[in-house]
Amino acid sequence: MKILKLLSFIVFLFVGTGSFAQQFSYKPLNPAFGGDTFNYNWMLSSATAQNSLTAPANERDQRSELKQFGDNLNRQVLSQISRALLQQQLNGIDFSQEGTFTYGTLNIEIYQSDEGLVINILDTSNGEETQVIVPN
Repeated sequence: MKILKLLSFIVFLFVGTGSFAQQFSYKPLNPAFGGDTFNYNWMLSSATAQNSLTAPANERDQRSELKQFGDNLNRQVLSQISRALLQQQLNGIDFSQEGTFTYGTLNIEIYQSDEGLVINILDTSNGEETQVIVPN
């Protein structure tokens, strides 16, 4: 009986080691990582189906034409008012005369250069500076 158990164990041991195996290989599905390019449409549709987020609607597209017209009219009126106020402020500036002028927090420097008339505008309250060049 012992010999039969030992013999069956040895047979089982040799049979178990004689099994076949194969090499594992990995091929990615995503075409961006070397997968098949035909998987692109399937992956895109799968991702789109899983996406529960929606893009926020543009508020500008949802406004009525009457609201858009009112906003446009408001912008035009404000533009004309600001243009008139700016014209009142700039009446004292002679752009043909070189020099430095101060209006409130704005320092305006005007001079001629090879490029043309140069106007430097410096806002002394926050340090922002703008340069306007009017070519000859």
